[in-house]
Amino acid sequence: MGNPTRRQFLKAIGAAAASTGALSAFPSYAGAGRAERSHKKRPNVVLVMTDDQGYGDLGCHGNDVIVTPNLDKLHAQSVRLTDFHVDPTCSPTRSALLTGHYSTRTGVWHTIMGRSLLGKHETTVADIFSSGGYRTAIFGKWHLGDNYPFRPQDRGFQEVLIHGGGGVGQGPDYWGNDYFDDTYFHNGKEKKFEGYCTDIWFGGALKFIEANKSQPFFCYIPTNAPHGPYNVADKYSKPYRDKGVKANQANFYGMITNIDENMGRLMRRLKELDLEDNTILIFMTDNGTSGDHAGGMRGKKGSEYEGGHRVPFFVRWPAGGLDEPGDIDRLSAHVDVLPTLIGLCGLKKPRGLKFDGDSLARLLKDKASNWPDRTLMVHSQRIEYPEKWRKSAVMTQQWRLINGKELYDIQADPAQKNDVAGSNQKVVKELRRSYERLWADLSEGFDDYCEIIIGSDKQNPTRLMSHDWHTPKVPWNQDAIRSGMQANGFWAVEIDRDGTYEFALRRWPKEASAAINAAIEGGKAVEVTEARIKIANVEKSKPVDREGAEVTFRLDLKAGKAKLQTWFTDDGGASRGAYYVYAKRL
Repeated sequence: MGNPTRRQFLKAIGAAAASTGALSAFPSYAGAGRAERSHKKRPNVVLVMTDDQGYGDLGCHGNDVIVTPNLDKLHAQSVRLTDFHVDPTCSPTRSALLTGHYSTRTGVWHTIMGRSLLGKHETTVADIFSSGGYRTAIFGKWHLGDNYPFRPQDRGFQEVLIHGGGGVGQGPDYWGNDYFDDTYFHNGKEKKFEGYCTDIWFGGALKFIEANKSQPFFCYIPTNAPHGPYNVADKYSKPYRDKGVKANQANFYGMITNIDENMGRLMRRLKELDLEDNTILIFMTDNGTSGDHAGGMRGKKGSEYEGGHRVPFFVRWPAGGLDEPGDIDRLSAHVDVLPTLIGLCGLKKPRGLKFDGDSLARLLKDKASNWPDRTLMVHSQRIEYPEKWRKSAVMTQQWRLINGKELYDIQADPAQKNDVAGSNQKVVKELRRSYERLWADLSEGFDDYCEIIIGSDKQNPTRLMSHDWHTPKVPWNQDAIRSGMQANGFWAVEIDRDGTYEFALRRWPKEASAAINAAIEGGKAVEVTEARIKIANVEKSKPVDREGAEVTFRLDLKAGKAKLQTWFTDDGGASRGAYYVYAKRL
């Protein structure tokens, strides 16, 4: 493409989509549902967000390998935000999407390390919709905390079906889950399912929609696919391998094709239930691709460059004035979604709540409206305490300031090949000032912890997992547990009330039914001889039974915030933390 202008870049994408039939093979929805605009019933909302699928991982965006006919159809029926941005990784995007606040403001700037827990002070989209009389539900990936008060059922969601942690097979997830026939958490309780994870999320969502078809609902479907590990049935990946696509990428594309199949299932059922017209259906993704196709942009997942954070955003609502599909190339972001939904659904914003984003309702309904220029910021921290300018992008309609130093004219140079900071120092200074003001505001909460509450009637016992340790080296997935990773850290906790508490220290979760020193599923045996626990100013140790699965301590504790740390130590003095701790108020 050489060095196209931004308009040429988007036009080329549109031409590629048209050549596949994505823009012409489906009804435009023009004029649909005009008789229903009295809004006798408030609109339903279905928000689908996939994991690690980038802008270029869609047929309608010019990818001539991937097969996504249903998403291409939705694209053709939708208003599309073509300059829409999220954070470069998953938990931060989720926190911003659900609150309308920059992720760092919510306490979320990592995916592990106790920095993926959504701050107790935040009001979520589910809080607002449930207060407004909507039924609310989530199906899939939460990744904002597995313990009270951070679970989705603590944050406004009335129906909950999720896996644990940040992905199927991660440490907080049910032991041994592998995407097929897994055990997930349904309204806080373990439940065994048959089938593939994505099919289960959409199946649960359809049951919820059918049960609530006569009242307004907010249904959030954040899939874990196509996040790794890239497990999918062969019937989805084989067609790509047959085209010469390498194995991992074929599985990645196969996972997206399965998502597309489920999107078709969802869209058909909405139509059959006569809900299609008055349902706001949104499709987006949580960060740039983890695959091989970044849609012509620089960078992928985790990057501060465009390919790390510019993602698809399609919204369809025929009965609500969004009945003429088309592109909107105005700068927008995840922080705009909640205020936009409040506006579209006629909900009340809680008194005193201020958003970092703006409502896009007027822009969505009138693409030609005079929309002011604005400055937005995304960044990727992934450390214990955020660092100024780290992997950051300050964005306006024309400019991208990267890491406070590099400047790109995104309209003239969408691939970000030419750093023009030297010849545009005035622009650099203006964008740096904008960032400095925002940083001063956001950094006020950087020293705060999001404490997991132990001993609450809302969750007792509480299962803690090393995924949430505050430490640079985190055993966050089940493979790390199998290998016996030598690491340690502390949990930031809050003791709910004075009393006697029991702490069971384990290497393996209870469902694995294995001794601390055992090697299971090809894992590594360890030789632990002593267990130790420290919480607040209380510290105790005990010998370890070689055949025992846990070491239990009973401690009298005072209410309040504390750090909880554990040690499993061998005869040579080497130690690691207990990856799982079950804490119970007696």
